[in-house]
Amino acid sequence: MPPEDDGHAVVCHLDEMLAARGMTLTELADRVGVTVVNLSVLKNNRARAIRFSTLTALCEALGCQPGDLFSVRGP
Repeated sequence: MPPEDDGHAVVCHLDEMLAARGMTLTELADRVGVTVVNLSVLKNNRARAIRFSTLTALCEALGCQPGDLFSVRGP
């Protein structure tokens, strides 16, 4: 995957996390208290930022750590 135009190399693994847990984006949105649209932006690597409170809620709902949800692309 080439680097994005905005210069960041953070990749979101939300699709993989949902698939591994048999959970839909809608179900996760309900559990976390954010919109499906906002989660979709995150899932499709179009987000420019995430609040710690949202990250905490995602990790609690998915039973994971932040490093499970995100990685940084190498050169």
